[in-house]
Amino acid sequence: MKMQSLFGLGNSKPKGTSPLEGPPSLRAQRAEGDLHLLTRQEWWLWFSACFVTVLSGTAFGLTTFPKFFRHAEHFYELRSDQVRWAVLCLVLLFNAWLLYRQWSFRRERRELMGQGAGSETKAGQISDPTGLDPVTGLYTRAFIEQQLGKEIARAKRQNTSLSLATIHLDEFSEVVKRYGQSATDMALKELARRLKKSCRGCDFAARLATDDFLLVLPECGLGEVKLVLNRIGTLELTSGSMKINLTFTTGWVDYQTGDMPTDLLRRATEILHLYENAAKESFAATLAPH
Repeated sequence: MKMQSLFGLGNSKPKGTSPLEGPPSLRAQRAEGDLHLLTRQEWWLWFSACFVTVLSGTAFGLTTFPKFFRHAEHFYELRSDQVRWAVLCLVLLFNAWLLYRQWSFRRERRELMGQGAGSETKAGQISDPTGLDPVTGLYTRAFIEQQLGKEIARAKRQNTSLSLATIHLDEFSEVVKRYGQSATDMALKELARRLKKSCRGCDFAARLATDDFLLVLPECGLGEVKLVLNRIGTLELTSGSMKINLTFTTGWVDYQTGDMPTDLLRRATEILHLYENAAKESFAATLAPH
């Protein structure tokens, strides 16, 4: 069996959306918060438009009083018609900027509404109202979101360690094509059994996507995480006449003082993206001429 561990994080920015970035409900809440902020910006824009309108109207009104423009002793001299043209040019420039801001706000609103709607239908992610994955019986992302905040609060209160271990199944889509869905589900159930068996009483395992799993390990430092992962062992089982071999990659992150749940999940997300990059590089190296 092939088993790898990744410790470093790449400098490149992750691409796409990982299930560790939060459940669809959390991403929808973030999009909704951004929409509220955008609405406040739009109100400030209209307030500015009203203020400029009043100011320009006042300036036009003052041009009707010739005494404001009769100062021959000054080194400059402005006529009332010049002031009107200047105010008119400024109003036109402001209106052009106002139209641009309205266009940009509408574009941002469309993007945010698309994110809010799209977060509910991400392919490959596990979501069940019961909080349990129907195939493996492991917890889902909804449970992770709630429980991780509690575990961080306890780690802060008791000054204990907290770690997240990630498990990524290599080339899982190819495994499904090769052995079929029923045989693959049997292999996933065996993996879930191994994860539960490797956990202590305070640990819990979750399935975040079709090929991504997570272990939340309270009171477990980075030095102990590897021992927990080693308990999983090799995943080789027989289904009928077929021998199924599931290979996976593991990694882990630990809680740092001041971390929020999103901070831990973001770093775990970066590790999962490293898995994808490493798999692509390995595939490219296999195809390269020797």
